[in-house]
Amino acid sequence: MPTVHSSPYLQMDNPAILSLLRPTPGEKPRKSSSGGLMRMFKLFPMLTSGCKMVALLGRPRKPLLKDSATTGTIFGYRKGRVCLAIQDDPHCVPMFVIELPMLTSLLQKEMASDILRIALESETKTHKKKLLEEFVWAVYCNGRKVGYSIRRKQLSDDELHVMQLLRGVSMGAGVLPSPNEKETVTSDGELTYMRARFERVVGSKDSEALYMINPDGAPGPELSIFFVRAR
Repeated sequence: MPTVHSSPYLQMDNPAILSLLRPTPGEKPRKSSSGGLMRMFKLFPMLTSGCKMVALLGRPRKPLLKDSATTGTIFGYRKGRVCLAIQDDPHCVPMFVIELPMLTSLLQKEMASDILRIALESETKTHKKKLLEEFVWAVYCNGRKVGYSIRRKQLSDDELHVMQLLRGVSMGAGVLPSPNEKETVTSDGELTYMRARFERVVGSKDSEALYMINPDGAPGPELSIFFVRAR
């Protein structure tokens, strides 16, 4: 069984992904003393069940985000699988939603490296659709293949619940109320989320990347998401 703390560069030899990777100033990522959204997300196992939206960020004093920034949300029950939603506007329906083939707890362990790279590769070669309109994706986390996922055509009730609760949130991390008002915690644990703004970079019609905009001024992106279509 492969180790959880795999290298973020392992198996990242796809030419389309390599062309989108940004050079880092040193061999080791520089750590920020104040932490970031990913560090908040890693603290979730230590949070109590009565804590709601525990780490929601306030409005920044200076504008940190461009109007064209893309919103990305990672959410899921602690004992369940994690979902990824991408929006041009947090007030609108997501343009891309997918349930990743990995548990929320495993994703939190991968974050221990302080660099998280998620790559989604479509093996479709017809090129009749826009990249994010493809349905079947091979999913890699920090260079290791974790399985396959299918893009959602419609949001599930739980996913719609999360999007509605976070309509007014531009960035933050925390615990959300259960869709069932009578249940504070479900059998899959609490519903956690991390939302951030991303810079979207289009390499070509077959490759795109999302780089998280760090709210604490860290020197480099902590989270990057790559979309690649086989040529």
